[in-house]
Formats: sequence, C-alpha cells, structure tokens
Amino acid sequence: MPHTLGLTKPNSTDHPKISFAAKEIDVTEWKGDLLVVGVTEKDLTKDDGSKFENPILNKLDAHTSGLLALVSSEEDFTGKPGQSTVLRLPGLATKRIGLIGLGKPASSSSSPTAFHSLGEGVANVSKASQSSTVAVALASPESESKLSSASALASGVVLGLFEDGRYKSDSKKPSLSSVDIIGFGTGAEVEKKLKYAEDVSYGVIFGRELINSPANVLTPAVLAEEAAKVASTYSDVFTANILNEEQCKELKMGSYLAVAAASANPPFFIHLVYKPKSGDVKTKLALVGKGLTFDSGGYNIKTGPGCSIELMKFDMGGSAAVLGAAKAIGEIKPPGVEVHFIVAACENMISGTGMRPGDVITASNGKTIEVNNTDAEGRLTLADALVYACNQGVDKIVDLATLTGACVIALGTSVAGIYTPNDELAKEVIAASEKSGEKLWRMPLEESYWEMMKSGCADMVNTGGRAGGSITAALFLKQFVSEKVQWMHIDMAGPVWNEKKKSGTGFGVATLVEWVQTNSSS
Repeated sequence: MPHTLGLTKPNSTDHPKISFAAKEIDVTEWKGDLLVVGVTEKDLTKDDGSKFENPILNKLDAHTSGLLALVSSEEDFTGKPGQSTVLRLPGLATKRIGLIGLGKPASSSSSPTAFHSLGEGVANVSKASQSSTVAVALASPESESKLSSASALASGVVLGLFEDGRYKSDSKKPSLSSVDIIGFGTGAEVEKKLKYAEDVSYGVIFGRELINSPANVLTPAVLAEEAAKVASTYSDVFTANILNEEQCKELKMGSYLAVAAASANPPFFIHLVYKPKSGDVKTKLALVGKGLTFDSGGYNIKTGPGCSIELMKFDMGGSAAVLGAAKAIGEIKPPGVEVHFIVAACENMISGTGMRPGDVITASNGKTIEVNNTDAEGRLTLADALVYACNQGVDKIVDLATLTGACVIALGTSVAGIYTPNDELAKEVIAASEKSGEKLWRMPLEESYWEMMKSGCADMVNTGGRAGGSITAALFLKQFVSEKVQWMHIDMAGPVWNEKKKSGTGFGVATLVEWVQTNSSS
C-alpha cells in the first residue's frame, strides 16, 4: 500500500455493543445507574397539593419524599422537547433519575422521530453521567405502535452514542453497556424488533464513518476494499465483484471513466450481490449509490463562498447509504429477495488527462453526452452504473446521490427529493421512509424540461440551466434506465451532512433496508 497523503491512519474502532432488553417491571424497583423517564408537558401537571397527577411520576415522587416534584420545578423542567434533567435523589433503587421532555402529548406519542430523539437524549444523559446500566420508561406508556416506538428508541440510543474519534489523537469510549426498555411489551416480537433496530443502526454508523473519512484516506480503492469486506463478513449470503479500469473499458463505460480520467487514484466499480441462502427469489432489486470520494468540480472548479469544496468528501454519501444498507442486510438476511449494490467509485480532479468542458463522451448504452460542465459529474458516473444495473435483470432500481445544489435550495437540509415515473414505487419507498423516520418529498419529473438538455453535437448535454436543476438532473439519469425497470432517483445532497455536528448522517440506510424488507417474503 502506498503511504496515505498526510500520513494519516484512522484509529481502529470497535463499537461497544449495547445489550437491549424489553421488560415489564415497576420503575421504582429498577436497580441500576440511571432511570430515564420520558415525560410530556401534560405529564408534569400537579394537583393543589403540588403532587404529580401522573401515577408513575407520583409513585417515583413518593419514594423520594416529594423531592422529585420539588427539584424538577426548581430546575424549570417543563417537558418541552429536548429538555432534560438528571437528579441524584435518595429513596430510589436507581442511582440517578433523569427526565427527558417529549413535548405536547399528541405530537410526541406516535412518530418514530419523537422516540428516536428520546433515544438520543438517553444516550446524551448517559454519557454526561457516565452511566453504564440504564433503563427507559414513559410517564404515560404507549398504548399503540409499541413495537415501532421501542425500535426507534433503541436506534436513537445507538446513534446518539456514536462519536467518530478515528481521526482524533485521543478519543473516549462511552460507558453505556445495557438499556432496559420498560413498558413497551416483552417477548420474542419486541426482542426481534430491537435486534432489527440495532442492525440498521450499525449500518447507519458504517455509512457515517465512510462519509466522515477524508478523501486522502478514503480513495476509490479503499471504498472498494470496504465494500469487499462487507461481502466477506457475510460471505454466506454475499458475493463481490470489483471491476478495475480495464474491465470498465471493456464494458464501454466511457461516461464514468471520463470523470475518473484526471485523478492519480484509479477508479473502481463495485458490485455486491445479496442472495438468501435458501428459498425462491421473487424480486430482484438494485441499489445504486453515487461514489465520488472527492469532487473538485474538475475544470469547472468549485470556487467562491458556499461552494463547499472542503466538504466534498461527502460526495460519496449515496454509496455510503448503499453500503450501510448492505451491511445491515447481511445481518438481517431477508428471504425471497435478491439485492444488487452498485457503486461507480472515482474522484473528480483536475489534470492534463482530465475531461474538458465541451468534450463529447460515450456511455455504455451508446448514448453520447456533451460535457458542458465538468462539475455535473455525478450523473456521468451514475449513467454507466444505471445501465449496468439494468443489465443485471433487476425489477426495480433506487439510486441515491448527493446530486445537485438545486435540490438543497428547494428542500433544505432535512429533506431529500425523490423522482420517479412510477407511482407504485413512489408509494413503496415513501411508506418505508415513514417507518424509518427519514424525510422524502416527491418532486415532478417534468418532461418538457428536457428541452434544456439538448446538445448541438451530441445526444444531450450534461446540465441544463439554473431553473429546475434537480429535475433536469433526474431527467438525464432517466436516459440510462430501461423502460422495463421501475426506477427512482433520490437526491440527498441536503440531508447527507449535519452541519451542527460536523458529521455525515448516514441518511438513506434505514429507508433502503425498510424498502428491501417490504420486497422480501418476510
């Protein structure tokens, strides 16, 4: 292996596995470091004698001789979303008690997002109090959707604990080892749902780590290695085929290779296949992720304020979602569905060997493209990846890409845009996203906008005007998808990155895994 530029080596990570257990016990009798109670604003209502009206809080308060009511009001804890307080009070079996606000009852109770946030809150207070054994309960227990709430809670804990210390000279390990989830039911069904939540969450964490790795460390070769590792870890259900530049030339991937041409780091085309160990396969799916490990923009270099060139390590966020989903699916092993995971990995750099604005390139389906902007490169790599996916005989394709700034302008940083000519597929993926808590919004595939993509000398240009930029990008991709295949494009340029935490989000993993489950025979 050549030395990495800057001689940077990530520290090895082993994510401490947390053991989750679903229990039905009296919260006042739970023994451990920290008991966390999720409370709505209404739960904190007090009677004339300033006692809690809520029976669970009232019981806890009685054990602390009224201190819980007194101290929580002194701390000005009102149960608003995100509020938390941790108290050390005598009289309880637990060392500490924490209250976390859920907001207004109606809004807090049903959505996976609220329970995901509660889980993240649990992770934060357990970190702050260095607690190892933790329990979570609700002051007003769930009556319906207990399973999905417990699942969202568990994933919130795992993801809330995650801190990426691989590139810091010293990093702390979290102390949390076990979480008892009280009042959400017990038994095989809830245990299975908690295991599923964990599997998906570790897939999300893998996605985050791929995004967070700087481009000097995560080259196309290293991304391909990471993909191959997923396949070898789950070799009972996975095979890997990594194509080098020569093999891509044989497949006539002129569009993808043109983007890679300027870089000293060679491209690698990643193809993983998941096949269940036994039983019939009734559906074949492909997940295609944009894999630009760095995007300088090429000769149309990214310049000026807001161009975010220094964040362009995240331009492989689509591939991170696809490979994070692969890892989770290797754990979950859904029956009856075959899944192809496809990434055309490369860098978009600048050199004498690179493509120039105005060059005409030829994709693997024979279509020609006039490159009027070298910074509209993601779609050029996806063109050949989509043709390749269709050639695998799949029924449905979802591609994910940090494709356009235009989509971020339209939908902001919390919502991804989805584009598909197929209403059934739109319903399927939106239903999956409602379970995962990731936000998607369907955008129009306005065919008349294709006029903007006409070229004088080739079949098309690679970018239209400023108007409707995310739509013309989706229409471009559509030229490389067989009419026989259901296809959706997800533009996740907004939600790929959390600016506040300065970290990749792993967006897309959870929805993809849900969608694969929907198509499986489980």
